[in-house]
Amino acid sequence: MVNIRDLDPSASPLDYYGYELRRLREEAGLKQGQLGDIIYCTGSLIGQIETTKRVPTRDFSERLDAALGTGGVFSRLVGLVLRSQLPTWFQAYAEMEARATFISTFQAQLIYGLLQTEAYAKALLTVEYPDRANEIVAARIERQRILARKIPPVLLVVLDEALLHRNVGGCEVMREQLAHLLNLVGRPWIQIQVVPFSTGEHSGMMGSFTLLRFDGDPDLFYTESYDTGHMTANPQVIRERSVGYARLQAAALSPEESALLIARVMEERYGDQCGSDGRAVA
Repeated sequence: MVNIRDLDPSASPLDYYGYELRRLREEAGLKQGQLGDIIYCTGSLIGQIETTKRVPTRDFSERLDAALGTGGVFSRLVGLVLRSQLPTWFQAYAEMEARATFISTFQAQLIYGLLQTEAYAKALLTVEYPDRANEIVAARIERQRILARKIPPVLLVVLDEALLHRNVGGCEVMREQLAHLLNLVGRPWIQIQVVPFSTGEHSGMMGSFTLLRFDGDPDLFYTESYDTGHMTANPQVIRERSVGYARLQAAALSPEESALLIARVMEERYGDQCGSDGRAVA
């Protein structure tokens, strides 16, 4: 039997979620196992989420709302819970990203988080967060929900060709990730361009950065180092980086040519010639 401990619902979104789950379950006269049977999970999982030992998923929350008739309480709350699992220094950016109407990003090393597959994200995050990778991956996937809105933000992405060749997670993971990029090509609010190796030096060689634009609020510039993020609305910085981004777009291949390059790398580097260990053959 799961050991239930008292929770302080004001301690964190996760504590509040667990507190409300236990309160509403008991109000419905259900034991953990009984509720688990209704939403197709174990009573142990119910207990672990009630005591904050596990982080709930969106699917779990939606099934919980249906079972307890809560009117979407847990489906609304899970977004806060998952966002709280992001590194503290990144949470402020995630909040601003969710509010932005235009997102312009240049990525020199990794696929932008809003475009990552779950497998790619997990391969990345397991390196730095081996004990919390599943929770942070869930939070990253939750960020991507802004692309499914009725009116999503305009997302302009410029990628350095190098990150297409950087094998993250093995050939199958990379093939799926590049295929995902190609599947996004037809979306009217998303534009993906690649700066090819043949460009040589370019204005993004100092590192990745993102520009956020809002309706009625100042633009923001964001960049990050190993364990910290930096945001500024300094007009001079916004001006300089906006010009730099325009130069990157000009130096990059067209969206159509970029899609052809992504498809070629996917087939040539991560196709049938992949080694038996899942690594690309040079």
